[in-house]
Amino acid sequence: MDRYLEFILNHYILSLALAVVTYLLLQELFDLAFKKFGSVSPLLAVAKMNDGNATIIDVREPQEFTQSHIENAVNIPLSKLPEQLSKLEAHKKEPVLIVCQNGARSSSAGKLLTKAGFEQVFVITGGLQAWENDYKLPLKVSGKKINAELSK
Repeated sequence: MDRYLEFILNHYILSLALAVVTYLLLQELFDLAFKKFGSVSPLLAVAKMNDGNATIIDVREPQEFTQSHIENAVNIPLSKLPEQLSKLEAHKKEPVLIVCQNGARSSSAGKLLTKAGFEQVFVITGGLQAWENDYKLPLKVSGKKINAELSK
């Protein structure tokens, strides 16, 4: 035990870095273990959309949404989502697909919706970047449907 204490005292910066990294890793593991929303690939999202009862929420800002979005998606920016939850009450038991540009904002929205009691929340993995670039799925732009391959 004395050797450990001596090491920590002699290498306090290294020991502090180890403690911080350990804390961050444990926090990430707990977040993954206890999150109550799922993630789906763009292809699985399309399958859920084709089932007919999925709601698609695009949490990007309105100017991003008007540039391109998934057909039938509803734009509710992440910053406005807490105050707009009452409008989504009817969809609490239905699948809710959340998308943003790359998946970062979607995870925050997923946490918010699950805390609000939504039962089937799914984040589209990779966001619209994966939707368009990796899977070549169509998007809607200014009232027109476009193929992602042609939009480059």
